[in-house]
Amino acid sequence: MLLYWKRTLRILWPANFLQAAGMSLIIPFLPLYIQQLGIHDHDSIARWTGWIFSAQFITAFLFQPLWGSLADKYGRKVMLLRSSIGMGVVTILMGLVTGPGQLLTLRLINGLFSGFISMSVSLQASVTPDKDSGRALGTLQTGQVVGTLIGPLLGGILSEIVGFRAVFFVTGALILLGGLVVMLFVKEDKPSRQQVAKKQKGDWKALRPLLPVFIAATITQIAMMSIQPLITLYTKTLYTGSHLALIVGLVSAVTGIANLIGSPLLGRLGDKIGQRKILILSLIMSILAFLPQVFATSITVLLVGRFFLGLFIGGMMPSLNVLVKKLAPKNLQGTAFGINSSARFLGNLLGPLIGSTVAAAYSIQDVFFITMTFLFVNLIAIAWNRKLDVPIVQTKEM
Repeated sequence: MLLYWKRTLRILWPANFLQAAGMSLIIPFLPLYIQQLGIHDHDSIARWTGWIFSAQFITAFLFQPLWGSLADKYGRKVMLLRSSIGMGVVTILMGLVTGPGQLLTLRLINGLFSGFISMSVSLQASVTPDKDSGRALGTLQTGQVVGTLIGPLLGGILSEIVGFRAVFFVTGALILLGGLVVMLFVKEDKPSRQQVAKKQKGDWKALRPLLPVFIAATITQIAMMSIQPLITLYTKTLYTGSHLALIVGLVSAVTGIANLIGSPLLGRLGDKIGQRKILILSLIMSILAFLPQVFATSITVLLVGRFFLGLFIGGMMPSLNVLVKKLAPKNLQGTAFGINSSARFLGNLLGPLIGSTVAAAYSIQDVFFITMTFLFVNLIAIAWNRKLDVPIVQTKEM
């Protein structure tokens, strides 16, 4: 008989894939859509694109802890449905806007409804035994990675076939479909009155040991996103051929492909040797992975560096999620995962801003050095904090 946690994983994986694919479908043509809305000046298009792209991260960062707290009170499944219905409807409305201001407003509202993936991680963690947590959460993360990789490709193809506005309708439908999968197939016991009362009386200081985990989640996303707005410009310094768009796409995709390998592999290894050791290993290797990028003399060297960065950054996320599960009190786990998600959204927001600011003031290479410094400081903090060592459970699966 299939264990319940495995059954839940098989349901949440495709739901996460649909959500991630849906949210990333619009990325390739966003500047072109803004131009279609009446903005034609190059600088204005760039400015509107930056604000519209970042708007969702701002409200998502602010509201994740609230949704996590409500999940502790009303259950995670309710929060999953709230997110998918809200984001699905708002995304469909994006295909009906007549100006960039309306699109910006809807992106802000969309961030308010976000949190599907973080709540799915919380739900999976709640039903998975400690001994299998790294394996399960690492595998679940690959659903998000695959969706993020395939989404832009599908978005580019669909925009050519059906037009920009129709892609928003398709995107909204995919997000709603992910919610439908959860509604029909995921079962969750609602928190009892005693659990809710305990939550209301809960000592929030109990989440203090997780502060290094939340900081690590932010820095991890900064490391991934700091170079993202500049990847095309940096690639152009190494490649002068006629297939720049293809090469840029490959440089961007290789980190995601490495994520697919690193997340389940290092997740399983974390179950055996402990998550803190995996974090230390991943931070060291991520720092080293920036060296071939900053000193790259060819596209091949850059690709190697980006691959190893994706491999070990991808391995960090399941370990961080497992630590949230193991260190947070049961009655505050939804809140803890909400804060962890908020920390990641903060990294998504700060990363491009830091990268663009440093590159404008100094150089693109300096962005790599700044990011390495962030990772090194985080490495020292994790290595120093032995409270993140949690018992490794070794029991036979029934």
